[in-house]
Amino acid sequence: MPTHTGHIALAGAPNVGKSTLLNALVGQHLAIVSSKAQATRLPVTGIRTEEDTQYIFHDLPGLLDPAYLLQTRMRELALDTAARMDLVLHLHPASDAPAPPFEQLAGLDAPFPVPTLTVYTKGDLLRPERRAALEQEAPVVAAANEVGVRKLLDRISPFLPEREFEFDPDDIGTQPLRFFVVEYLREAAFELLEDELPYSFTAEVEEFREAERPMYIRVTLFVERESQKGIVIGQGGKTIKALGAHARSRLEELIGTPVYLDTWVKALPNWRKNGSALARFGFPAPSPAATQPSRSDSISPDKESV
Repeated sequence: MPTHTGHIALAGAPNVGKSTLLNALVGQHLAIVSSKAQATRLPVTGIRTEEDTQYIFHDLPGLLDPAYLLQTRMRELALDTAARMDLVLHLHPASDAPAPPFEQLAGLDAPFPVPTLTVYTKGDLLRPERRAALEQEAPVVAAANEVGVRKLLDRISPFLPEREFEFDPDDIGTQPLRFFVVEYLREAAFELLEDELPYSFTAEVEEFREAERPMYIRVTLFVERESQKGIVIGQGGKTIKALGAHARSRLEELIGTPVYLDTWVKALPNWRKNGSALARFGFPAPSPAATQPSRSDSISPDKESV
């Protein structure tokens, strides 16, 4: 039986439900979710394999008008990744239909070089009659609605070329576990820290002892100002403990292994506007050639590292 495999981008403006949809599509909390915009900084890849079809989804940073270098790199990365896909899903909130052309959102004068399918998200917020009418134009999904997700997969599958599977059918993603350590700490920051502080926050894994039980991971949390360190730590260490507890819970759910997170806080002034710092955290200046994920980078629910 021939197999079909394809790369599908989840693209759109910030806070349109891309990460929530990715998690629903793969059945695992891979991408961080927040009510605040711009939570996704780096693409997150999720894999769903059904019989003869492998869907490789890429949750992209939201397309916005950048205000500083980090946002510029995020937008460049999103558009570069989208241009290498087999299909782009242009996600747009159903309550704000109709969606603008994807080229307008991407700031392009010419047609986008990849097939694009508009998908309306947050369909559960619509009245049934409005949703039914909108479904005549484009897929409408609500992440908690398996029927809508199934209909979306059926719309995607004709775009996927006949191709061997790129990943083991049991794999659910491609990033290494270190990536998720940082992402889940960032998710906790969006949940527990107020105002603009989550946007000044990032993390870096310093030490990783995979063979130990519980698995030992030492992480440095970075903020942009010395005055922010105390906020992250909290009175008596309350906040930093809560950040670690959130991330640890997510990690243990992902890998099925006890985790010990050892967290420290440092200030790295204006790192969001510093090219060298951004490269250190995974945001190098764009290059003409970009690589696709390889089989060796894949993850499975029962693996301890990825």
